[in-house]
Amino acid sequence: MLSSMKKRILILDGSLDPSTYRPVEQWARHLGNVTFDAVHLPSGDSPPPLDCYTHVLLTGSEASFTRPEAWFDVEAELIHDAVDRGLAVLGSCFGHQMLVWALSGRQYVRRSSTPELGWVAVEILTADPLLAELPNPWHAFAGHLEEVDTPPAPWRVLAANEDCAVQAIRYGDAPVWGIQPHPETGPDEARLIMEWAIKAHPEYASQIRRAMEAPVRDDRATPQLIEAFLRS
Repeated sequence: MLSSMKKRILILDGSLDPSTYRPVEQWARHLGNVTFDAVHLPSGDSPPPLDCYTHVLLTGSEASFTRPEAWFDVEAELIHDAVDRGLAVLGSCFGHQMLVWALSGRQYVRRSSTPELGWVAVEILTADPLLAELPNPWHAFAGHLEEVDTPPAPWRVLAANEDCAVQAIRYGDAPVWGIQPHPETGPDEARLIMEWAIKAHPEYASQIRRAMEAPVRDDRATPQLIEAFLRS
């Protein structure tokens, strides 16, 4: 049934401050003619029924799993529904962590011992269709203070680096993936986020300033990721 449906994506938007971070806009510019709807969960918006969707995209968020909010449970319930229906699901950063939080338990998301705030290199460890067209290592913007910690079966770790052991994962052989970086975020948008992070997290200010002064390392991998995701 799903294979015969026209592609339609539901984007679950977890962003808090549109003046700094607009993930729907960033992902949408890579979707081409694919129809999508977006729901802003922190505003209390209710997700629509999943009957007419083939794919679900979970965005990043400035929210923290150390301070769960009511909308977290709404997103977790929808994730369970999507996985039960066999829909393809992709989560980025907070969305990546939310997948594990929802499907395996909150104990598998923790504060990062080495937060990533800037441009990172990600090593692909295991071949997977989602990552098949990316260089190895691939470079993207990352901005996270929390991370997935040793996800249990059926999760499989697909990519990692020195500072984060779980950069990409897949839920067994299901079309359910999480990626820790923000490949959708361009250099100018990344700079806005880092400027915000200096004010919000002054304890990391020196690290963030070093990242802002460093050369941009961006393989612009979002088109390849979206194409592979939509094939699933």
